[in-house]
Amino acid sequence: MSTVNDEQELTRKQRREQAREQRKEAERAAAATETRRRRLIQLGGALGVVVVIIVVILIATGGGSKTPGPVKAHSSQETKLVAEVNSLLGGIPESGNALGSTSARVTLVYYGDLQCPFCGEFSRTALTPLIQRFVRAGKLRIEYRNLETATHEPEVFRTQQIAAIAAGKQNLAWYYLELFYRQQSQENSGYVSEEFLRTLATQVPGLNTTSWLAARSNPEFATQITTDAQAANNAGFTGTPSFQIGRTGGALKKFEYESLTDPAAFEKAIESLAKA
Repeated sequence: MSTVNDEQELTRKQRREQAREQRKEAERAAAATETRRRRLIQLGGALGVVVVIIVVILIATGGGSKTPGPVKAHSSQETKLVAEVNSLLGGIPESGNALGSTSARVTLVYYGDLQCPFCGEFSRTALTPLIQRFVRAGKLRIEYRNLETATHEPEVFRTQQIAAIAAGKQNLAWYYLELFYRQQSQENSGYVSEEFLRTLATQVPGLNTTSWLAARSNPEFATQITTDAQAANNAGFTGTPSFQIGRTGGALKKFEYESLTDPAAFEKAIESLAKA
């Protein structure tokens, strides 16, 4: 009997050992599976970091939203407008937001919103002979300032106005302004996109678009827009275009215009101040 019992006991012991080995094997397999899962997660995280780094590099060096793509060929209409603006402004000194000689006797301050249709009308009509007759002759200096009226989205307003101010860092703001006004569409129709602003920049003769893009992030420009709005408020202006005029270096007075297409009233005021 003892031999049978011994054999039974041995068989039970073997089964226990076998079961224990099976449990250990299962535990080792589970541990290996968990290790592989963690490594995959870590690898996925590392790949994610690499992707983020690549995206950041692309944005910084050429793939971001502020990087100009290939220069689009200008249409015949655009080419005509560029020639028109170049003929109007070519050879006239510029400095930041100002057009004309610093020694000009008279200064005209022009508050505008680039989407304002009335500003566009003025720039395309009455302003042209004023530049030709007085600014080019060194008698008049015009300073452009920013006042939000027609553009209903403040962020869009800041973006479009800063695009022109940034061109002023290269003393080409007035080229940008005049090209914008000559290519206006219905205000607040969504036409002022990043592509539209960059296309205008490529039209400005001599503008370094890389430097222009970098300049647009200058926080001083947003401050300038706020300062212009405060000055307009102090002057009692609520619409655009609005004007102040006076002897250069002296007090400026609000100018009440009779027409935005007929330069006669502007010419009379300029001549009167020039002779004073």
